[in-house]
Amino acid sequence: MELPMVWRQWLARHDRIRDALPAVPLIVIATAATAVGKNDWHEPRWDEVVWMALSCVPLAFRSRWPLGVAVFTLAGDLTLMAVASHIAPTPAASLVALYTLAVHGSRRTAWSVGVAAGVAITGVYAATQAESLVGGASLLRFDFVLAATALGRAVRSRRESLAAARERVEHAERMQEEEARRRVTQERVRIARDLHDVVAHHITLVNAQAGVAHHLMRANPDQAYEALAHIQDNSRAALDELRATVGLLRQPGDAPGSRAPIPRLADLDTLVDGCRASGLSVRVTRTGTPSPLTPATELTAYRIIQEALTNSHKHAAGSEAALVLDYGPHTLRVTVTDDGRPGPPKGAGTGHGLVGMRERATAIGGTVTAGPLPGRGFEVVAELPLSLAPTSVSNPS
Repeated sequence: MELPMVWRQWLARHDRIRDALPAVPLIVIATAATAVGKNDWHEPRWDEVVWMALSCVPLAFRSRWPLGVAVFTLAGDLTLMAVASHIAPTPAASLVALYTLAVHGSRRTAWSVGVAAGVAITGVYAATQAESLVGGASLLRFDFVLAATALGRAVRSRRESLAAARERVEHAERMQEEEARRRVTQERVRIARDLHDVVAHHITLVNAQAGVAHHLMRANPDQAYEALAHIQDNSRAALDELRATVGLLRQPGDAPGSRAPIPRLADLDTLVDGCRASGLSVRVTRTGTPSPLTPATELTAYRIIQEALTNSHKHAAGSEAALVLDYGPHTLRVTVTDDGRPGPPKGAGTGHGLVGMRERATAIGGTVTAGPLPGRGFEVVAELPLSLAPTSVSNPS
C-alpha cells in the first residue's frame, strides 16, 4: 500500500490530530515573524508566540464544533491584534476556522460569520495600525477572510458533487443487479414453462397410449403394437425436446445455431395426430385469411394449443376436442373446447398450465381466458397479435 494512502487512513482514524495539523505551520510562521527585525534577526517574542499557540488550540476540535471554534479563534486573534499592534499579525487561526466552518456548516452560517469576521478583523486592524478602512492593507485582510470562506464552500460543493456522483454510480449498480436478478427469474420461469409444456404433453400421451396398449394386449395385439409404436415416437419426441431445452442451459452464449428449431403452426398436424393416436378426437377448423405471423406469435399459439389439448385429454371426462384458428385483421384467435362432462377428471392438475398460457400470451401483448362451458366442457380462448409492438418481447420461449 502506498505511503500517502496509509497516511490518509491513519489521519481518518485520529480526528483530533488531523484537525490540529494546521496549527504547526502557523506557530512556526508566527515564531519566525516575531524574530524578524528591520535589519537583522533577534530572539522571538515568546509571549506573542505563546498567545498564537493558545489561539490555535481550539483548531483541534474544528471539525466537531466548527462554529464554536470559529468564534473562539476569532476572539483570540482580535485580542492578539489589539495587544501586538506593533507587528500587525495576520489572523491565521481564524482563517483556518472559517474555512472549516464553510466546509461543515450551512451556507448562510458560513457567509454570515465570514462577513462579520472580515468586518471585525478589518476594523481592529485599521484602528490599531491607524489605517483607513478602505485602505489596501485593511481590505487585504477582509479579502483573506472572504477567500477562506469561499474556498471552504468550494470544497464542500466539490465533496457534495462527488458524493452525488458516487450515489448515482451505486444506484446504477443496484439497478443493474436488480435487472440481472429479474432476467434470471424470467429465464427460470421460461425454462420451467417450456419443460412443463414438453413433459406434460408427451407424458400424457404416453400414459394414454400405454393404457390403450395394456387394454388391447390380449384382445387385439395389432392395435396394442400400434399403441406401443406411438409410445416410442412420443417418448423420443419428448427426449428430443427435453434435450434441446436443457441444452440451452449449457450454451456459453446466444450465438447463432445455439437454439433448437422453434415449433410453429406448421407443426400443428403432427401435434394433432399425436393426440388422436392417444384417443382424443380433435377437429381442426381454420377461418379467415391466414396472415404471416411472427415467430413469437407462432410459438405462443403452438404452446397454448399444445397445453389446452393436453389438459383436455388429461383432465376432461370427454373424448372430443375442437380447435378453431380464426385469422383476423390484426389478431389470431385460438379457441380450444372439449366435451368433458361433469365427473372425476382423468388426472389432478397443479394449475401451472393455465398460468403458463397466460404468461406466454401476456409476453407478446395477447390475452388468454379459460373456464368451463355451460352444462359441460371446457374452453380456452387466446387472442394473439399478428405483429408485435416494438416494445414487446420478441421471443417468449
